[in-house]
Amino acid sequence: MKINSRRYTGNKYKLMSWVKGLVLEYCSEHETFFDVFGGTGVVTAEILDVVQSAVINDFLYSNEVCYKAFFGRGFYDVQKLNQFADEVAIVDRKTLGDNYVSLSYGGRYFEHDDAKLIGAVREKIQSDYWAGYLSEREFNILLASLLYSFDRCANTVGHYDAYIKKSCHSNFAFELIEPVVSEADVTIYREDANELARRVSADVAFVDPPYNSRQYSRFYHVMETIVKWDKPLLGGTAMKPPLENMSEYSRVNAPIVFADLIQNLKVRYIVVTYNNTYDSKSSSSRNKITLEQIKAILDSRGKTRIFEKSHSRFNAGKTDSTKHKEILFITEVDE
Repeated sequence: MKINSRRYTGNKYKLMSWVKGLVLEYCSEHETFFDVFGGTGVVTAEILDVVQSAVINDFLYSNEVCYKAFFGRGFYDVQKLNQFADEVAIVDRKTLGDNYVSLSYGGRYFEHDDAKLIGAVREKIQSDYWAGYLSEREFNILLASLLYSFDRCANTVGHYDAYIKKSCHSNFAFELIEPVVSEADVTIYREDANELARRVSADVAFVDPPYNSRQYSRFYHVMETIVKWDKPLLGGTAMKPPLENMSEYSRVNAPIVFADLIQNLKVRYIVVTYNNTYDSKSSSSRNKITLEQIKAILDSRGKTRIFEKSHSRFNAGKTDSTKHKEILFITEVDE
């Protein structure tokens, strides 16, 4: 599975040829790249062939693991990884006992026997034998492979804020991810973007923060819980853990924290993506920062160009997206 195989709200993969073309045309210096809100990592993956180095950051544990799996420089043994996958392939999930995943998510986010196997694979990765046998890169590759594999069979609309309330079918199959091959050096962080911006220098910063009230730590809580494997007490119909990693970009003071970020970026060019859902009928989809606010904040740093492209978007059914556009700002920062 390639890095773009994962379902993710706001995924920019289908827009990358457009975004990349504009970056190359209007950012004359682009040897170093800072992906401030990395998400799935597809933006960094697509830009690596035209940069010398990249910094990628996200505050989710699950995204950090995926970055280390796809972009890490550590050694990995393909034969060893295939051995793990072959051992998983012969397991009869119906004979497995219940575990944390099946008791928490079975019959909800996954078919019950699938959930037992997902939990068994997670325990196997963490087992004394395999944990001692695997390099750090191999450990992350197997964990990312598990996330990508169960995401394909999850009984959801593409995120884990809720599950589809009908019987789900068994279709989980463990497959290995395909690490990204590149000569460019990639540095990985899991930090508050506004704090990190004060320490990282680059030619280009790519900024795609969450703009609405949907908290990504809640949207992808199943992935977060399975990665961390701290087995928290879950609650509610959606079986969510206690609150953590709540983004200020999804709250009313989003314009303030966005302005702080933009003012402190140590870069030559700032590239910002924005989608026009501010007037959405769904309150959770409605943007916390207006297009006018973004333009004013960017204009305070330098000359800003604006580009638009029609683009179909994630839609849970409450919002008319027939006129949806993706908007790209490119600001050349004043000396």
